[in-house]
This record gives sequence, structure tokens and C-alpha cells, in this order.
Amino acid sequence: MTEIDNTLRSSPISDKALGELASIVGPTNVLTGDDAAPALIDTRTKFRGQSFAVIRPANTHEVAAVVAWCAAKDICIVTQGGNTGLSGGGQFDDARPSIVVLLSRMNQIEEVDAEGWTMTVQAGVTIEAMQEAAAAANRKFAPDWGARGSATIGGGIATDAGGNNVVRYGNMRDQLLGLEAVLPDGQVWNGLRALRKDSSGYDMKHLFIGSEGTLGIITRAVVKLHPATPHEQSALAALRHLDDLMDVFALANDVAPDSITAFELMAETGIARVCEVFDITHPMDDRAEFYVLVKFANTQPVTDQLAQFLSTGAERGFITDAIVASSAEQEQRLWKIREEIPPMSLYPHQAKGLKMDTAVPIAKMGEYHDAVRAIADELVPDAVAYGFGHVGDGNLHMMVLPLHDEDVDDFLAVRDELIRRIDEATFALNGTLSAEHGLGRELTERVRPQKSDVEWTMMRTIKAAFDPDDRLNPGALLPPL
Repeated sequence: MTEIDNTLRSSPISDKALGELASIVGPTNVLTGDDAAPALIDTRTKFRGQSFAVIRPANTHEVAAVVAWCAAKDICIVTQGGNTGLSGGGQFDDARPSIVVLLSRMNQIEEVDAEGWTMTVQAGVTIEAMQEAAAAANRKFAPDWGARGSATIGGGIATDAGGNNVVRYGNMRDQLLGLEAVLPDGQVWNGLRALRKDSSGYDMKHLFIGSEGTLGIITRAVVKLHPATPHEQSALAALRHLDDLMDVFALANDVAPDSITAFELMAETGIARVCEVFDITHPMDDRAEFYVLVKFANTQPVTDQLAQFLSTGAERGFITDAIVASSAEQEQRLWKIREEIPPMSLYPHQAKGLKMDTAVPIAKMGEYHDAVRAIADELVPDAVAYGFGHVGDGNLHMMVLPLHDEDVDDFLAVRDELIRRIDEATFALNGTLSAEHGLGRELTERVRPQKSDVEWTMMRTIKAAFDPDDRLNPGALLPPL
């Protein structure tokens, strides 16, 4: 499935039914018509959904009551947090009646346990709010990405989000100790355990991590906290060649295994476009085709480690130039470039192009980038093609986009073939189509060859056990039968 052109659906149910929902969450928290519209379009303006109402519960009790009401009425549910997803997972396009359960009111940080190194939060708390609460307790909540101010922890768990700090801390899955979720029949599973070790059977929370709201609605979570890193410094380093990427990554880990936090690959094509659109002075005097943006962070100063990394890389010929952030303003400017390098605000036709969330074994990142560029150059030589991503987990976001109005029709004529060829290249390297954004509805058909029939059967068996009526986010995650 690609772009969805459904119009907003007028309510197919009675005012009485809407009144029953209002009795659960309050009349101001049942949104319809124009008030509901923002939740029915994704952040890329590519996917448009249809639901008769957007419901905003305030707590787990209200979520459970809404879910039980929907179960009795045979109404489908799509759960949404900050609506920052990029795969269409939060936009429902089925003919069946549905609602969106928006968790934005569930935004309470219930406990920051500095002694126990944990934080307990409701699902609608933003990543940025969690970072700030941890910092206030001299702790660190590690996950971080550009949409931190609007993306929520519930959505991050549901897609197993990654972000910039995976080199040191891992994906969202690695941050979770316990979960609470509302099941499809309205029952509440309370798995809010702050245990670091528990060998008492199946670890049920892992079924919900990455499940994209298809098994239950995540309502609360207990996450790990880490030591604060008051000393942080970043540098942008120009690579001699993409083939040197793994040598530079190994060098960073050799020099500062306890300090390397982020290691981001960026292409000059993307950096130059960000600088043009946002009127930012290009940070480098001597341009290269590829750069790495690295961040060292620790409890002790990291300046000497960063200098050693850059000087050794230059001595070995891997790094041809570098700029080190020497102030908070410079630090913010470098990361502003990284955070704006996705195409949403850079290219007017980005929704017609390809924005990929692929991952391959980290040693294959350069090979994969070159393979995608070669395919793009063959099929759409006038298109913009560039990549960026998280080297620590092999997550490379490749972009292939029409640049001008007159290019769109030619691009669309070969788009399906472009997708097919790139997907084949991904699978040939034992890669995945979704590393941190989820499959949503965009990738469900394309991802089918990535897993065996046995694995898809196992996943469908789990889905059927939890949600036999297929009411929670139907059409997302699993390929159609």
C-alpha cells in the first residue's frame, strides 16, 4: 500500500453513541469533524485516514472503558501519541467504523526514582519531557531524536524507536523494564515491574514493544535511567571515502568506548540542502561527499578523547577535515543540521518520493548506500538521492526524491520498479525495511519477503490470540493474507 486518498468520514454512528463515549472521557475529549482532522493525516502529509471520532482519555481507567465500549460495538481502534510516525501506522483506512484513541492527555511523569535508576510515566509523555525530568534528578533518559518535543514514549515503545544514541544505549527495547497495557477486550495488564532480572516465564512486555498498537494500548511504562553525562561535545568530520566508514567507527570505539554516544552518517547533498533552506552557514570549508557527526559524552571531560579520535583519523587518512563544537551554540547548530536532514521540510515533493528506514549489518552500510544510489542513478538519474543514519545500529535512511514539478510524473512512472529493486538490494544484504519507524501501512506488502512463512504465521498466531476480531490497528504491521 502506498498513498491513501480517503476523505474524512462523517460519523456513521448516532449522537447517542458519541454521548456514551463523552460520558467516559468528557464531552470536550470526543473530537469530530474539523477538530478530529489533524489526527487523521500523518506528519509527511502522505497518509490520510478516516475515523468517526478522536477520543482523548486521561488515564488507564478511561482507556479501558473506551476499549471495552468499542469491543461491545465492534468498532476498531487506532492508537496515536504525537502523530510523528512516518509509515502510516496511525492513520486508519479500512471501511469498518473506527476511532482514534489519542493519548496526549496521559502526560504525567508519575515517579523519578533516582536511587532505583527508573522513571514511571504515562504513555503520552514526550521524550523531551522525560529527558528534562531525568536531568533534574541528575540522571539521563537516553533515547533521543529530532521529534523529541512531540513524540511520546508510548509511540516510541510501539515502534521500538532508535534515534541518535543507539551506539551507547541501544533501541527503545533496551530501555524498558515494565509496561502496562489495555488489551482488546478492555482488560488491563499491569506489568509495571522495575526488575532488572526476572526469569519467571515469558517476558510479555516484549510482545508489545514494536507491536504498533496491534496487540493492546500501551498506557504506562517503567524505563531505565542512566548516569548523567554533563560533559558532551560533538564534531563533524569529513570522510576521505565512504569505504572508510567502518574504520572510523572502529577508531571512535577504540579511543573512547565509554564516551562515544552518537555516530551519524550524513551526505553533503543533505547538509547543503539544509543549509540552503534554513539559511545556515555550511560548517565545513572543504567539502566532502560524506561526513560523520559524532558525540562524545561522559561524567568526565571528553575534549582530549575527541581530539585524539580526530587526530588519529587524520593521521591514518580516514578524516580529511573536521570542525569541533566549542560552544553550546555550535553544538546546537551541528545537531540542527542533522535533525533537519530528513526531506519533510526540504523538498516540496517529498511525499511522492521514497524515504527509507532500512537497516543492514553495520559492515554493509557503505555497500548498501552505493547499491541504492546505483539503482536510483539507473532508473531516475535526475532525482535527488542521498542517505543519512545511525551507524551504531546499521540504520540508513536513504532518500530518493523528485526535485522539481516537472520531474514528478517521470518519477512516479518508475517508482514501483525503484521500490522493488531497492527492496531486493535490502534483502540481499539480510537487511530490514523497518529499523525504527515501524511498518505501519506503507510497508506491510513490501516486507513480506523479509520473513519466512513460518515467522509470519507465528506473528499472526500471536495477533489472533490477543485480538481475534482484528480491531486494534487492523491493516498495520502484518502483510495482508
